[in-house]
Amino acid sequence: MPNKETLRKLIEWQGRTYSSELGIRLEKNTDEEVFKWFLASILFGARISENIVKNTYYQFREANLLSPRAIVDAGWDRLVQVLDSGGYVRYDFKTADKLLEVMGNLLTLYQGSLLKLHEEARDAHDLELRIQGLGKGIGEVTTQIFLRELRGIWKKAQPPLSTFARQSARSLGWLNGESDSLMKLLQFWKQDGQNENDFPVMEAALVRVGKNYCHKRKCRECHLLDDCQYPVL
Repeated sequence: MPNKETLRKLIEWQGRTYSSELGIRLEKNTDEEVFKWFLASILFGARISENIVKNTYYQFREANLLSPRAIVDAGWDRLVQVLDSGGYVRYDFKTADKLLEVMGNLLTLYQGSLLKLHEEARDAHDLELRIQGLGKGIGEVTTQIFLRELRGIWKKAQPPLSTFARQSARSLGWLNGESDSLMKLLQFWKQDGQNENDFPVMEAALVRVGKNYCHKRKCRECHLLDDCQYPVL
């Protein structure tokens, strides 16, 4: 069973969702806010630094390109310009192509509404397939990033636990390879007196630690070094 003191240290250190850090209010569950996170998730889906993703998202916000119609109307050249201004240079052409395809399909199939997409999905699996069906550039990673912060907001948002979250949870001795690892962590979160709908805060914290410390073996820099079961020193 996870140690509650370690959980509190984790949340104090990394306890914020990626969407809230960008100023996106997913709890409102409006097309506007959900779309902002969808756009950010597409940017996060590439192998590129989090700081570049954040800077690029802010550039889209500054350019008022925060709707499917605005992105389609902006056109390829403008999108590349905005991507480059945020430092997203390595993937600028490819991402501009992807955005135009995805936003065009979102407008055609769901009138630009991700809420409509969710409503029409039969279940969690169908929801993931519909998101990925928006364009060839939307894969499992982007879908998981997008849906994990909608867990507790969208009934059908039930993505598997992130690989990075599982990695850090195992390092802390909270998991031992269980197939129901997500349910185990969610149960502990609730036993700690936390709201189930706030579980994305814990999951995002575990993702950050797994991605930025466990995966990179930066154990000496991790604030949870004393709690780690398998430090690399």
